[in-house]
This record gives sequence, structure tokens and C-alpha cells, in this order.
Amino acid sequence: GWSVTGMIDAWFADAAVTGLTWDLIISAVVLTLWILAEVAVRRNWQALWAIPATFCIGVSCGFPLYLWLRSKPV
Repeated sequence: GWSVTGMIDAWFADAAVTGLTWDLIISAVVLTLWILAEVAVRRNWQALWAIPATFCIGVSCGFPLYLWLRSKPV
């Protein structure tokens, strides 16, 4: 079956998985801070869509989405 506690336990099952988990958590937090800092300066509000994409899908979706949304003229 599916359970949140089982999934969180799997994230910290051994040293390799724990390292990968922390790497992705730190990357997601840093990407979120970068997005918020640039949105505050550029006022490109559409770029905020990359934050839920980062936390719901992953950094590998949120980062390219943010760069694509950032490349559009404001």
C-alpha cells in the first residue's frame, strides 16, 4: 500500500539515499529562493509557477521551467 511515513522512511533508508535526498532538498530550497529573489526584481509573476513544479514534480522540472519562463520578455 501507499503511505507517507513509508515514503519518508524510504528517503532515509541508507547513506546513499539519504545523501541524494538532502541534495535534492537543498537544491529545491535554493532554486525557490533564487526564483523569489528574481521575481521581486523583475516582476515576472508567471515565473512563480516553477515553485510548485519544483516541489510537486522535482527540481529537474522546476529549473528548466523557470529558465523558460524567465527567457520570455517581461
